[in-house]
Amino acid sequence: MKLMFILRQEFLEWLLFLLAAGYILASEVSEMNNRIREYRARFNLTQEDLARKVNVRRETIVFLEKNKYNPSLKLAFDIARTFGTTIEEIFIFDN
Repeated sequence: MKLMFILRQEFLEWLLFLLAAGYILASEVSEMNNRIREYRARFNLTQEDLARKVNVRRETIVFLEKNKYNPSLKLAFDIARTFGTTIEEIFIFDN
């Protein structure tokens, strides 16, 4: 189980690298907007603070806020729970 987590984490880090380097366009990944920055401001949290609370790197929060990365269901749930709200309140799907 731990090995799967490490491999998954490495995959996500590689995906974030590809996004940052421009190899994958955000439009290929995201059909979703979010209100993370707004909620962070309400709760007076930095990106680093939120990252620590949901056990990800700060860069992940940066990519989420820029809509360059779609979170896993668990991460979306953890972020919503941190703010005491629902996933649907934080993440807005564009159909």
